[in-house]
Amino acid sequence: MQIPDITRLADIFFSLLFILLVLPVWIIVIPLLRFTGEGEVFYRQPRVGQGGKHFDLLKFATMLKDSPNLGTGDLTLHNDPRVLPVGRFLRKTKINELPQLFNVLKGDLSIAGPRPQTPRIFALYPREIQEGLIRMRPGLSGVGAILFRGEERMTREAENPTVFYSDVIKPYKGKAELWYLQHRSLWAYLMVIFVTIWVILFPNSSLPWRAFPGLPAPPQELAHFWNRPST
Repeated sequence: MQIPDITRLADIFFSLLFILLVLPVWIIVIPLLRFTGEGEVFYRQPRVGQGGKHFDLLKFATMLKDSPNLGTGDLTLHNDPRVLPVGRFLRKTKINELPQLFNVLKGDLSIAGPRPQTPRIFALYPREIQEGLIRMRPGLSGVGAILFRGEERMTREAENPTVFYSDVIKPYKGKAELWYLQHRSLWAYLMVIFVTIWVILFPNSSLPWRAFPGLPAPPQELAHFWNRPST
């Protein structure tokens, strides 16, 4: 059996397993969202998938309904006023991402792969990175998502968050995602799952740099945000 077949079976297995494991969370979060904020439980947002096709990414609702047309649009900043009170907790703990397990079951996402971007954010990538990203199924988590768990903090410290995001964060994140494309294997797939869980528990860990050796060196503007092992 070829590796893509194995990882698809693994996607189905892990997504069903995680859905069952977090069932108590669903039972709490769904009524909590229904009766707070704007009363919305789920949020669907167009994202760019494999082959450049668009699909609706499913999340728990954490922001005002018209958020894409307010403020910084698709870019969410630290203490963004568009984020609802309950939404702040859901975003910080990544619970808001749980509905994407159904995107995995459907085949829109893999458990491991580059995070899918909105069409507007995807357009910020250089063309060669865009062409590489659409060659693989996007993921629930990936190398870029692991490295940039503190993305909102990074943009907060920038003089111009929008420019810093488009000119510094996005190009390097794209290189990290292409690294995964070039090193895809069942081992890399499993390491993304393990390291994702690890950095949620230990956010300042240097494990990502040890687990994914050979990652492109980050630009000077980003290097100080990470605890990288000395070379």
